[in-house]
Amino acid sequence: MAKLRVGVVSPEREIWSGEADMVIAKTVDGEIGIMPQHAPVLGVLVEGGVLRVKREGESDLVAAVHGGFISVADDEVSVLAEAAELGSEVDVAAARDALDRAQASIEANQEDSDAAVEAKRARARLRAAGEEV
Repeated sequence: MAKLRVGVVSPEREIWSGEADMVIAKTVDGEIGIMPQHAPVLGVLVEGGVLRVKREGESDLVAAVHGGFISVADDEVSVLAEAAELGSEVDVAAARDALDRAQASIEANQEDSDAAVEAKRARARLRAAGEEV
């Protein structure tokens, strides 16, 4: 069966690269699933999204992805994230604390857009780590 070649990078580092059977990402136009022989596409990733890479015989690779782009061409998927973190690397306690602080700030000041972004990021980090949010 055909495979996808996948690379996930952020400005800080290469997050992951390897072969996959399917990639699922959330874009500003909705969730997109990429399988081998997918038509070329360029999408804008949402802030606070979760990327899922399905690999045969292995557990899914899950990452919190904060903005950026996904590009698909010739069975190659490139995820160029503004920031990203593998679910296995997430400090769950720190992410919960960040979410609590952001929610408190939002409750105190409904116009706090920085807190709204921080809340989205914290939720994504928790979902990537397999936590309920």
